Amino acid sequence: MTQETLAAFQRLNDILDTLRRECPWDKVQTLASLRYLTIEEVYELSEAVLKVETTGDDKANSELKKELGDLFMHLLFYSKIAEDEHRFTTADVLNAICNKLIDRHPFIYHKEQYGGESWEQIKMHEGRKSVLEGVPAGLPPLVKAVRLQEKASGIGYNDIADPSPLNDEMDEKQFGNLLFQLVHWAHNRGINADDALSKANLRFQEEVRNYENQTRQTKESSD
Repeated sequence: MTQETLAAFQRLNDILDTLRRECPWDKVQTLASLRYLTIEEVYELSEAVLKVETTGDDKANSELKKELGDLFMHLLFYSKIAEDEHRFTTADVLNAICNKLIDRHPFIYHKEQYGGESWEQIKMHEGRKSVLEGVPAGLPPLVKAVRLQEKASGIGYNDIADPSPLNDEMDEKQFGNLLFQLVHWAHNRGINADDALSKANLRFQEEVRNYENQTRQTKESSD
């Protein structure tokens, strides 16, 4: 980490300390009050990442930088609130993730103890009874399907049928199974279904905007 990066981190740290002391809004925030705001920030970051992948222009890069900063600030804000409530320190947070990364990469940090386990098998050493415990219950359904299948495939489970054909008699359960099968079909081909659908949404939004502009221009020219 460069001195410039360390100085920037210290600057953000000092600003948050000042805001926690002097800003009426910041000083009353709690872990719970930040939660829904952080969820919004994560979605904004996700959209910014997709835009960078789609366009890669300076505007997209600038937006990604902004959203990363917003989320970075939230993470440090949570740590400071925890410090104020005597739960743990920012150093505790950083050391915890450092320890976790080291423990999950025994093939780098503990080569003499590494027995060739997969990524999911390594995480099971943390006391989990199922690989699926790492998938949050509140994830959006499509994202959850992607993560469930990634977790299952990490322990060698791929017993999911191929996508079945659409038909007019298909009910909700059958349609749900079809969506799940499509996610698996994509996973086997290195495609993240949520990313694919999100990018399709962006393309569709652009198509609709173009249609709206063309419709507006046609109407204005005929008036």
